[in-house]
Amino acid sequence: MQVMDKAAAGPHSTANVYYAHLTPLAFLERSAYVYPDKPAIVYGDRKITYAQMQERCRRVASALRANGLQTGDRVAIISPNVVPMAEMHFAVPMAGGVLVAINIRLSADEIAYILEHSGAKFLFVDTEFNHLTKPGQVEHIVNLLDDRSFPKLDGYPTYKDFYTSGSPEEQPDWLESEYDTISINYTSGTTGRPKGVMYHHRGAYLNALGENITSHIESDAVYLWTLPMFHCNGWCYTWSIPAAGGTSVCLRKFDPEQAWNLIEKENVSNMCGAPTVLIAMANHPRAKEVKLKRPLTITTAGAPPSPTILGQMEALGIRVEHVYGLTETYGPHTVCQWQDAWSDLSPDERARQRARQGVSYVIANARTRVVDEDMNDVPADGETMGEVVMRGNNVMKGYYDNPEATATAFRGGWFHSGDLAVMHPDGYIELRDRAKDIIISGGENISTIEVEQVVVKHPAVMECAVIGVPDDYWGEVPKAFVVLKPGAAATADDIVAFCRDNMAHFKAPKYVEIGELPKTSTGKIQKFVLRDKEWAGREKRIN
Repeated sequence: MQVMDKAAAGPHSTANVYYAHLTPLAFLERSAYVYPDKPAIVYGDRKITYAQMQERCRRVASALRANGLQTGDRVAIISPNVVPMAEMHFAVPMAGGVLVAINIRLSADEIAYILEHSGAKFLFVDTEFNHLTKPGQVEHIVNLLDDRSFPKLDGYPTYKDFYTSGSPEEQPDWLESEYDTISINYTSGTTGRPKGVMYHHRGAYLNALGENITSHIESDAVYLWTLPMFHCNGWCYTWSIPAAGGTSVCLRKFDPEQAWNLIEKENVSNMCGAPTVLIAMANHPRAKEVKLKRPLTITTAGAPPSPTILGQMEALGIRVEHVYGLTETYGPHTVCQWQDAWSDLSPDERARQRARQGVSYVIANARTRVVDEDMNDVPADGETMGEVVMRGNNVMKGYYDNPEATATAFRGGWFHSGDLAVMHPDGYIELRDRAKDIIISGGENISTIEVEQVVVKHPAVMECAVIGVPDDYWGEVPKAFVVLKPGAAATADDIVAFCRDNMAHFKAPKYVEIGELPKTSTGKIQKFVLRDKEWAGREKRIN
């Protein structure tokens, strides 16, 4: 079916009667009209209504255009979950720009690469993270003064200075097609340099609605921002909460005690986070003190949650929605959809059912597949492994400026996740392994190859292998097995410190073991031998 854009149709064409571009910008426009005086954002003692949010976003958009932004230009932001971060998800596309939300946990080198590769023309940076940037990297820099204990960059405007210079009037519609890029999200660089994943307006619109259906979000929703907004645009909840007319409660940095306090104070109904967030909250003393005044739904992804933590959350009266996806699928793509028959199961068996990755979102392709190397579906026997492949409305439009990687990812007409899973007889998928040795620590992807490349830069190291090992808080963390050069000396602490000086801290190995490496007769390192030893006595390693 050919879709006619409005420019081609003309202002009085009948095509405009039955077609409108799907864009998240419509969500803010509607909620500002329907709920003008309702809090859109709560942050500390501040409350910003939908009418105020709309005006502020219009001003930012106007100021961007006045300062030279052209349609399709990239606008980067380095910020935790504070007010400007929420607003920029509307202001940038409102100006016809493309939002590039950057992970605040990356190193200066990684951020420099992203700014250069994306060609960002503007950079909005929270002053806490000024040390990760330097003047001259981009044409325009704007200071976000959330925590005034951090000095701002001299010679550049503050966020308030910037938006007050803009017009509060409705902005022109710069959208040519609903497939125009709305954001670029960079992967964690699991195979070398990170790739820029392009989302379009249509996909962001539909996935936002998919989140609302999956997480039971309606107009009375109060959403606590424990999930970073830089991560897949907050799994599109940056757009889904305004779509429902709900309230976003910003949290600069996750802390389980503060999260429990805000859940109680703001009457929170929804939040998201990796299983590490659930573990931290379930094991905090406040978990037994807080009396929920309304049902609380937590949507979890980033790593498969254990049946144990799911059982703990259920005992606290919290509903957990388990979803699965990748940066390339706007965040979640599948959900472990609840079945009424599970109510009759024992708590342990019910938790095991809910630990699976499930079935496609209602807005995605009807079926997520598990296939063999020839793209044939594996038997639905819960045992035969294959690769998870997806397609549909919440699959990226491609990698920015990387057609080769895009073609590889889309081979055979499906997006290849690189994740290995089984298909159960009921049609639910369950992850079993990663195809590329990726470590998932606290919801963040870590490439073993990237870590190994840093480790071997140490002057005393001859060879190393990195795997993920169990960690009660993060799920798993990197461990390096190191062979030293003959006559060289270095301690495990020396190597850990070296890595932390040369890469993002969360990627650096937490443990180092010095010795020999198991190898095949041809000299290939047998990582499975290392894994079997480290995971002995544990539940099956899934990721």
